[in-house]
Amino acid sequence: MSTKTLRSVVFTLLVTILPVLAQLRFVLMSREVVEQRLQSYKGNDSRREAALKTMFESSGCRGNNLVEQVVKGLKQPNLICVLTGSADSTIVVGAHFDHVDAGDGVVDNWTGASMLPSLYQSLENQPQRRHTFLFVAFSGEEQGLVGSQFYIESLASPELAKIRAMVNMDTLGLGPTEVWASRSDPGLVRALNGLAHALNLPLTGVNVDNVGKSDEEFFVQRKIRTITVHSLTQETIPILHSPKDNYAAIHLSDYYDTYRLLAGYLVLLDEKLATDEPPQEKSTAQ
Repeated sequence: MSTKTLRSVVFTLLVTILPVLAQLRFVLMSREVVEQRLQSYKGNDSRREAALKTMFESSGCRGNNLVEQVVKGLKQPNLICVLTGSADSTIVVGAHFDHVDAGDGVVDNWTGASMLPSLYQSLENQPQRRHTFLFVAFSGEEQGLVGSQFYIESLASPELAKIRAMVNMDTLGLGPTEVWASRSDPGLVRALNGLAHALNLPLTGVNVDNVGKSDEEFFVQRKIRTITVHSLTQETIPILHSPKDNYAAIHLSDYYDTYRLLAGYLVLLDEKLATDEPPQEKSTAQ
């Protein structure tokens, strides 16, 4: 993300929590595991991709379910972990692992990338999973969303039509969980807000329209429903792309709360989107 101005919004409390929340059950990895994965940020982008691959493999995602997608023009591939469901529809969960050299790139965006294997494990243990979940660690975000553009353009129309939603994580742990409400699908935001209230976890909206784009961009262009979760505020934005982007900047309690919220949210989406109208054919036009 680049660094400009932010605009905050306040959510209206939901009068009625989604009925499915009463039956929601999900598995959490320990805080120790989540933090250990966050601490493995060291090294260049190639080493980070290798670390992510090892974490996915140790989490149970391996063999044909773990794919390194070579991206034209980039040294590092996209890393794709497939968790199969019973229905012929998919949910993409994405975060970029590359960083700029000004800082350690822990906040932007190892916080998102290193959370992917933990979210995979939370869902892998979920019985009766409906959607196929695609956990995608994107390369080249800082070079202009190169990895996510390549990923979306590599999909044929039938594969695009199967995507029910894309959950994007970028720049977590600087404080409580935020959502880019103006750029996200209203229904997806309402579901996340309802879950946050049900779990008594903090969630507010901070729009980052003038900060820069993230890996949701090319999904939005294909009219796929997206939601982007982050943690930026006007006070913390100077951390991006600076020496201040280091492990010390992370509020570990807030970071683990974000993981807890997202782990539950993916289970909620698996239930909720299964009852929505089926996806329509997506246009391949830019």
